[in-house]
Amino acid sequence: MDTPLVMGLIGFGNIGSGLARTLAEREAEIRARSPRPLVLKTIADRDTETRRDAPYDHAQLQSDADAVLYDPEIQVVIELIGGIEPAHAFVRKALESGKHVVTANKALLAEHGAELLELAARNGVGLLFEAAVGGGIPIIRALQQGLAANEMTAVQGILNGTCNYILTRMSERGLPFDEALGEAQDLGYAEPDPTFDIEGHDTAHKTAILASLAFGMDIRPGDVFVEGITRIQPVDIQYARELGFRIKLLGIAKRAETGGPVEVRVHPTLTPAASPLGGVGGVYNAIMVDGRPIGPTMYYGQGAGPAATSSALISDLLALAADVGGFNAARDARLRIPSGQRRIKPMDELRTHYYIRFTMADRSGVMALIGAALAGHNVSIESMIQHRTMTPDGAATISIVTHQAVEADVQAAAREVEASNTSAGPAFVLRVEE
Repeated sequence: MDTPLVMGLIGFGNIGSGLARTLAEREAEIRARSPRPLVLKTIADRDTETRRDAPYDHAQLQSDADAVLYDPEIQVVIELIGGIEPAHAFVRKALESGKHVVTANKALLAEHGAELLELAARNGVGLLFEAAVGGGIPIIRALQQGLAANEMTAVQGILNGTCNYILTRMSERGLPFDEALGEAQDLGYAEPDPTFDIEGHDTAHKTAILASLAFGMDIRPGDVFVEGITRIQPVDIQYARELGFRIKLLGIAKRAETGGPVEVRVHPTLTPAASPLGGVGGVYNAIMVDGRPIGPTMYYGQGAGPAATSSALISDLLALAADVGGFNAARDARLRIPSGQRRIKPMDELRTHYYIRFTMADRSGVMALIGAALAGHNVSIESMIQHRTMTPDGAATISIVTHQAVEADVQAAAREVEASNTSAGPAFVLRVEE
């Protein structure tokens, strides 16, 4: 079949120009693997003057997205402007007009994915978003198709390269957080304003998407418990290492029983150093999926950047080109999420192991106070480090790892210790994943 798949691109920034460049550079390979030629007809961007590092004809570049949305020849709209609006309006218009949509927009999908997938189904077109999570890692198609025979029990992983780079450098060099962040910014791995990454919000959007697909629920970012990495200190990295762990920012979605509630959380986590996720360093991403009957599987690769994102975008375009029956979300339950339906497990009910760092005045009786507070809230100590590392104000830090305990109990015990007259600062709590 030689009828071309005609495409229009909205958004010609770093990722958009990277896609155009990859389409040109890999044209021979793409053409050999696709039953239909991929033709990029029109590019829409507010900036029509700046020359991009990509091969394109200036006549292709239009300032108005309507040049893509209302062109009857264009069959696929590629949305790469990011954010919620006007991307949401553009995607809706495209789907309502009977055009397929390919996007890398994680924020849009995390907030509106269920409704947009329903809209695609009603209009007999596809909404594809492999590039929205994990960059070049083919995790979306794995969940929708490759693992479709399985009941998912857990999806968890390192989903933000900026945070993973910072934590890797803190571990390798003993750098404080601010210095590791500055290094990441100097190298272009972190934005000038890194808040969205380091506070965990980027990972929360991606976790919401993965959890929705894995468990067939309409899970939104507001359903995700989120903690960032800004409070981690070199002493936590050191103690974690001595205990056989590394600290990673993980996005975690789990369900203990069929039809039960799902726990969805993002936070820095003690992960065994010898585990698959514990060994992932630098800006790389890694995602572990567990299901029945397959058991655990892992997906690893570059999580961001024009090259990795272009790889995922083109995989979606090739899926559209190869579906000779007419790609149609209405006939494929794997491509839909039931809008508004979800059961979320409250964070206070989480049961796991915990790492707690206390900052205390260097006095006798401190350990007895900590032990009594923990015991009074049904929290028992599994291991402890008492190097008596002194803080600049003369206080000492004491770090423990608990046996399995309930989140609400751990937090209550930590607050009790903080309220004592021997506390020299807030307790710092991390969860442990084994």
